[in-house]
Amino acid sequence: MKNRFIPRLFIVSISLLIVFPLQAQRYGTAAGLRLGSNNYSRTVGLTAQQRILKHVTIEGIVQSDFSRNTTMHLLLEQHKPIISKRFNYYYGLGYSFGWEESQVKNPDTREIITTYGNVTNGVDLIGGVEMTLLNTTISLDYKPNFNMSGRQEFYRGQVGISARTVLVKSKTQNKKKRQRARAKRKKNRTPFFEGIKERFGRN
Repeated sequence: MKNRFIPRLFIVSISLLIVFPLQAQRYGTAAGLRLGSNNYSRTVGLTAQQRILKHVTIEGIVQSDFSRNTTMHLLLEQHKPIISKRFNYYYGLGYSFGWEESQVKNPDTREIITTYGNVTNGVDLIGGVEMTLLNTTISLDYKPNFNMSGRQEFYRGQVGISARTVLVKSKTQNKKKRQRARAKRKKNRTPFFEGIKERFGRN
């Protein structure tokens, strides 16, 4: 079943990208669900993305298999347009923390000992593609994790598919940003006659 899960993720995501290429729209804030799969577990999680610069977002992920593995991830991601700004590929890196199972192999007896509840820390990389359609962002990613402490395995990869609802559109976020900038300039602006008075007063 696990071996069939990853190909299905690719098929579903590619089908969506082909069927709805013209209905995409950009986003500023989006949140939703993420399904992940690797050789150790399948996870269900929450994901949220917030655009902080023109092509840069922060993504937070909390995911669990409700049994042996629960992890949290914070990622900084760079987005690049493929067809347009609405259809992107992205890549990034971040930090992970969680409670995971760990497998230790005994080379003499060939026995595999599994321990649970190990507190782990690690570094994540991520790469994927995404498109926003019908006010929902669909993305497909691959997220390698490199363990720093708490787990025997140094490397674990995970394929994930996410569906996020757009909470704040890009245009709305840009508009609010311009409004704040204008309000700040207006607050710091010296009235015309006061400026003349101050200038001649110093002379």
